[in-house]
Amino acid sequence: MEEKELTGVAETVEAPEATPEKSQSNPQRAPRPRGPRPQGERRPGGRGRNPRFREEKEYEERVVSVNRVSKTVKGGRKMRFSVLVVIGNGKGKYGFAIGKAAEVPDAIKKALEKARSNTFEIKTSKGDTIAHEIVGKFGACSVFLKPATEGTGIIAGGPVRAILELAGIRNVYSKVYGSRAPINIIRATHSGLSNLKSYAKVKELRK
Repeated sequence: MEEKELTGVAETVEAPEATPEKSQSNPQRAPRPRGPRPQGERRPGGRGRNPRFREEKEYEERVVSVNRVSKTVKGGRKMRFSVLVVIGNGKGKYGFAIGKAAEVPDAIKKALEKARSNTFEIKTSKGDTIAHEIVGKFGACSVFLKPATEGTGIIAGGPVRAILELAGIRNVYSKVYGSRAPINIIRATHSGLSNLKSYAKVKELRK
């Protein structure tokens, strides 16, 4: 404490306390190492989730055609989509169906559900071909199928190729006559495949 006299009045002035000076020299941080940050071992599944195993699909799926259709109602035209799909396991089992919905993904989903519930089976001959020539008919459409030697491949158009490949037939000749509507071609091809006879039965008939 210091005493200071001003015009006969004693005034006490407190001396400022000595404050410790802040150290201006801040310790510098160590330079960050460049390159990828080190990461620890990750837990299986990540973030506590169970690992998901991808299940193999029983059938291979293929969209053959997508059409926009309209229905005239009291309030105007109602637009929808019609999708034709074909499924198969490549081992003699196949199916096809049409699905309709306001959106294309919903139509595909409906068609796949119908196709899975309505499948057919055929038996292929040696060389992944058919046993004999046959003509499948549906409405105004006719599809001619003829066996081919191994290595020939599928000589066919889009809808016929789709159903033959997914059914497991690898070598065949085909020709479409009449209507070119995809659904008619598919149904005519199915008619021909469903009327096929086995190789042994054909051999007996030819004797």
